[in-house]
Amino acid sequence: MKDTHTLGPWLKGFPPLQAPLRLEDVARQGWTLHGTLLPMPLAVIRQAALAHNIQWMQDFATARGVQMAPHGKTTMSPQLFKRQLDAGAWGLTFANVHQLRLGLAAGARRALIANQVVAHADLALLLELRRRHGGPEIAFFVDSQAQLDLIASHWQTLGTGEAKLDVLIELGTSRCGVRDHDTALALARALTTHPALRLRGVGFYEGLQVVGETGPDAALMQQWQARVEALLAAIDAEGLISVQPLWLSGGGSALFDLVAPVIAARPGPTRRIGLLRSGCYVCHDHAHYGRYLQAMDARMATPLAEPSLQPALEVWTQVLSCPEPGLALLNAGRRDVSFDQGWPVPVWHGREGQRAKAPAGWQVTGLNDQHAYLRWDPATGDGPAVGERVALGPSHPCTTFDKWAWMAVVDEDDRVVDAITTQFS
Repeated sequence: MKDTHTLGPWLKGFPPLQAPLRLEDVARQGWTLHGTLLPMPLAVIRQAALAHNIQWMQDFATARGVQMAPHGKTTMSPQLFKRQLDAGAWGLTFANVHQLRLGLAAGARRALIANQVVAHADLALLLELRRRHGGPEIAFFVDSQAQLDLIASHWQTLGTGEAKLDVLIELGTSRCGVRDHDTALALARALTTHPALRLRGVGFYEGLQVVGETGPDAALMQQWQARVEALLAAIDAEGLISVQPLWLSGGGSALFDLVAPVIAARPGPTRRIGLLRSGCYVCHDHAHYGRYLQAMDARMATPLAEPSLQPALEVWTQVLSCPEPGLALLNAGRRDVSFDQGWPVPVWHGREGQRAKAPAGWQVTGLNDQHAYLRWDPATGDGPAVGERVALGPSHPCTTFDKWAWMAVVDEDDRVVDAITTQFS
């Protein structure tokens, strides 16, 4: 596993003439976003917004009777995992066994793989991680008899003397997941005699169907609740689950306020805990999830003086060229900032050590590998000058994190007070 505690000039955004540093020594260097030591582009996280988001989301979950199992694929950062766990997260969620390795090393004792596991190598690693970390609670998704049969065949060479692996039946509509009630119930019955697996609960993912409007989104979650409750009632009626509490998991970052009531604990023969898998909340964003949050804030009646989630992630750049009126080329592109859910948003700009909000008329209209096209109407205002700094706010945080091996954590005066690392490869 990579060294998660040492930074050096081999990393993008690290001072090129600086000797390697331990992570805990970064705050003592006196770096600032307005100085000359830090090269641009540079990914930064706002310290206050980060702390606010982690605590706000944990409080939200607690108030609604669910547990946080934040999705680790968003950041793949051991330092951020620790912050989430220290704040009270039940455990962590991952997309595969490779990611799970990092979460267990960061201290998670419970984890959910919100995906299907089928490969012999992944099952072997899962068993090894369970042994190495003293038996953490881990479950993954299943959605077909073919998957169950394949795992049974692998188990003949893997499972001698091993306790069974926990699984959740995934219900789905447009990605993975069982499409109908009868097939899901048949899987639950098959799991009662499976040599390698035991049923631990039910999971789903609603995110691909969200539209950001309360009427359709509320109706969507009513449909999900009906599916989930019908399956759980049938499982209870036949006594198909042998271990409690049952894990009931759902939730991306676009609709968590309507997902929470669906997965929350309620009276019944089987004790259950709801696991909310939102991941992007940790740094939120400046556009994509921000639009969904407006609808959620309205539903939750969030006071304007008590904001919910705040954008914490920025990529700071410098202007390389202003080749024509109304156009500036910035030194960050597709290799530095996400573009899969919209172009990044200009947030700040700085001249002579100052930081000001970017004018409303500035917008990024395209990215190349290493360039961003910043445009404005020259008839209505000035643009940035060559060498000036422009901070971009990603529209979608997930695919910005995987472009950086480290990120600076900054305070409200733009001083570097900490750092985090990521491990996507």
